[in-house]
Amino acid sequence: MLRDNVQILYGSNGEEKTDMEDLRDFARGEGAEEAKDLNHWDINFWSERLRESKYDLNEEELRPYFSLPKVMDGLFNLTKKLFDVEIEPADGTAPVWNKDVSFYKVKDSSNTPIAYFYFDPYTRPSEKRGGAWMDVVVGRSMLSSNNTTPRLPIAHIVCNQTPPTGDKPSLMTIREVEVVFHEFGHALQHMLTKQDEGLVAGSQGIEWDAVEIPSQFMENWCYQRDTMSSLAKHFETGETLPEDVCSRILSGRTFRAGSQLLRQLRYAGVDLELHSSYVPGGQESIYDVDQRLGKQTHAIPLLPEDRFLCSFSHIFADKYAAGYYSYQWAEVLSADAFSAFEEAGLDNDQSMREMGYKFRETILALGGGKSPNEVFLEFRGREPTPDAFLRYNGLLPIPNGNA
Repeated sequence: MLRDNVQILYGSNGEEKTDMEDLRDFARGEGAEEAKDLNHWDINFWSERLRESKYDLNEEELRPYFSLPKVMDGLFNLTKKLFDVEIEPADGTAPVWNKDVSFYKVKDSSNTPIAYFYFDPYTRPSEKRGGAWMDVVVGRSMLSSNNTTPRLPIAHIVCNQTPPTGDKPSLMTIREVEVVFHEFGHALQHMLTKQDEGLVAGSQGIEWDAVEIPSQFMENWCYQRDTMSSLAKHFETGETLPEDVCSRILSGRTFRAGSQLLRQLRYAGVDLELHSSYVPGGQESIYDVDQRLGKQTHAIPLLPEDRFLCSFSHIFADKYAAGYYSYQWAEVLSADAFSAFEEAGLDNDQSMREMGYKFRETILALGGGKSPNEVFLEFRGREPTPDAFLRYNGLLPIPNGNA
């Protein structure tokens, strides 16, 4: 899959080369002296200028349309529509560690509680680290006082949103909306599991290849036109985000996607080679390996003194040794899963419920009790393909323009 994507993106379509030519042309049009010979340190600057010019988007100006309360309402409504569960506030039924932390109850269609979660949305620099994450409070397990009813799972979702001020709620960028959907996807897998053995309940026991499927699957809904329209309401006027702005956001999602994907494939390729066939003390150093693979994925040759690997903590100091590829592979799987809903008909509520039930009973419910490939086959009815992933990244045509 890795080499196939490199061939598609670099050898056949030349996405990286095309992206670089676009940057040079734009920089030249802006009178930049460096346009004729762009270097690595120029790319991010001119990429951002080109993005602003091409899509006329300023994320800060979009914040009033994405208030946290409205986004969470939309997320909970989408969850009910897809998975037939109700989410309701349960503040006061469990202790919290800060006044801004909320506690929620998740109930099935029979009104029976099946899970709970905490939501800690706002930044507190002196108390918590940056970023966003979902973590387990307790997992589902039959190890309960009577050994007949399972202990219900509890999750906590932590973000670092700007706190509300006065009458103004917390306002979000589209990227921050995506992050909330992402972490909630992880929480859904934890909360909707049906495994009674704690070691394989939720995301426990799932290989790295598949652990990001629910989170990245939920991200895709942010960029589904109807979902975005339901979330994007001006916090003061209630006005829906204008259609032309929505279209520009959706189009901008694929900006330089080919180049970004190739960069990730470089990282994954180096990781796999260093942890499989690399011979320490052999003819090539680890930097030689990086340089060799970089020639396949970068239109501008890597600098001879490039020492990116010295800070590549994912594969040397974290859990991703020989597993960095799983980021991209999970995107392939989640995109393929999302495309099943498109095929069923995004405007057909009955089809959405049926497909949502199928996703819930497989991807979300089975946890580590089956291999990810078996679970995906049970949901999709076939092996995964990269077609949907390439479409959503603007590298293949999108049927009906629904992504």
